[in-house]
Amino acid sequence: MKISIITVCYNSEKTIEKTIQSVLDQSYFDVEYIIIDGNSKDSTKSIIEKYDAKITKWISEPDKGLYDAMNKGIGFATGDFVGILNSDDVFTDKFVLENVAKFHLENKIDASVGDIIQFNEEGKTVRKYSAKNWNPEKLKIGFMPAHPAIFFKRELFDAFGNYQLDFTIGADYELITRFFLRHKISWKYSNIITTSMLIGGLSSSGVSSYQLISKEIKKSLTRNDIKFSYLKVQLRGFWKVIGFLKKS
Repeated sequence: MKISIITVCYNSEKTIEKTIQSVLDQSYFDVEYIIIDGNSKDSTKSIIEKYDAKITKWISEPDKGLYDAMNKGIGFATGDFVGILNSDDVFTDKFVLENVAKFHLENKIDASVGDIIQFNEEGKTVRKYSAKNWNPEKLKIGFMPAHPAIFFKRELFDAFGNYQLDFTIGADYELITRFFLRHKISWKYSNIITTSMLIGGLSSSGVSSYQLISKEIKKSLTRNDIKFSYLKVQLRGFWKVIGFLKKS
């Protein structure tokens, strides 16, 4: 079973080397590694070039943003399954892809959903984001599993399409909604902590970002003909707090 890992980057000189090393250090043997760089202006390209012999495919050219770059990577992918590893993230240990492959060999499913941990710039773990209690119905109230913890069958992109470029920060939400709710792909929770992510990012940076992702969640659900309550989507932060208090 071949697994394609896609990393997209732009001016990522501070983090890209650790990301690359975490892929190359994997114990699993059948890994295709693809890097899509958006024509970085810093030393990102020279860092990638250091590992040229060990990277399956990499390009550096202007793109239309994060999701356009992801689509390019999917276009190059030839693996049975596809995973995304962001340029400031790393796999949690060297056995992640071995465990993912084993899980998919034991479960004939279209996608596996795992967990991530988030760390700050000092390297301290600040949060575990678990999908243990997640199910696709929760997409209707604004909850999705961590995108980098999902491994999709590559053929799903051929059948149902790629990331849609008219979203600013919610194209991953739309794709997950399209796959899980509209087309009802088969899936299972893997209980694998796949990725250590640097906290922050496009969809977690303040009130304006919260409002934007709320609008794009609504857009995602509407586009895929899913009935939902926009009020519940707007209140998703409240339900997160309630859930946290119940656990504590």
